[in-house]
Amino acid sequence: MRFRRNAPLDTGQVTDLRGSRMGGRGGAAIGGGGLGLIGLVIWLLISLLSNGGGLGQLAPLDQATVGQGGQNGQVASPRDLSDCKTGQDANEREDCRIVAVVNSVQAFWNTVFVNSKHKYENVDTVFFTDQANTGCGLADSQVGPFYCPVDDLVYIDLGFFDDLKSRFGVKVTPFVEAYVIAHEYGHHVQDQLGVLDQIRGDQQGPESKAVRSELQADCYAGVWAAHATETGLIEQLTQEDVNSGLDAAAAIGDDRIQRETQGQVNPETWTHGSSEQRRRWFARGYDTGRPAECNTFAGSV
Repeated sequence: MRFRRNAPLDTGQVTDLRGSRMGGRGGAAIGGGGLGLIGLVIWLLISLLSNGGGLGQLAPLDQATVGQGGQNGQVASPRDLSDCKTGQDANEREDCRIVAVVNSVQAFWNTVFVNSKHKYENVDTVFFTDQANTGCGLADSQVGPFYCPVDDLVYIDLGFFDDLKSRFGVKVTPFVEAYVIAHEYGHHVQDQLGVLDQIRGDQQGPESKAVRSELQADCYAGVWAAHATETGLIEQLTQEDVNSGLDAAAAIGDDRIQRETQGQVNPETWTHGSSEQRRRWFARGYDTGRPAECNTFAGSV
């Protein structure tokens, strides 16, 4: 994946909290998520929507951290995002690349919404290290990337990609990073369309609404990829890039993760879908390029 060298980047769509002190409370993962580093999650959202908007079986996140916590939130200061000015910077730096992807994804969905006579609301992506105070509570990097519907923000510790490679054997290409971001913005699209309200307490199981929501976000990521070069920021997207995204989608399927971490597969506890499902729905979005083809809530997934 290559960005247009002179394409301007809008860093106003990213809030950089890396290097700031975010608090150092430790604690174990809350409730029945058990997701650890399996990112691309919105279980924080699911906990808030359970039982008609209550917190269901999960404790409020402002009373405990998610994951293991960091070293009191003290990290080295990163390079300034103000240096991310053009697509050439995105070709050279990971954080600038994420800025470019955020710009591209939101430009695409803005066009889709305008063509449907709706208004797309831009939301920021927040870079953080170790921990972040969010509208969904205090979360740490063990959660992985997520979308919080309370404050309408996407959160990511960029160290997640190192963990994705080391713990799950994913070959992290620039497009894999883009897939992760596009997936999270898929949840924001769902939020604006009222889809997330359908989840409520249906949080687990191979046909659950939680799984259907995740697979739809995978499909939306594929739809964006099909149109990525039309947004003016991405110059080239190769089949090799797309294949790396497909491989990443398969690598983080519930069945594979359960098999590797628990030694057995229990579909009744799935929250994101199988490897085959995640790969298939991403491919469907990419092959058709049509959001309407991402209706995972109809029929069998």
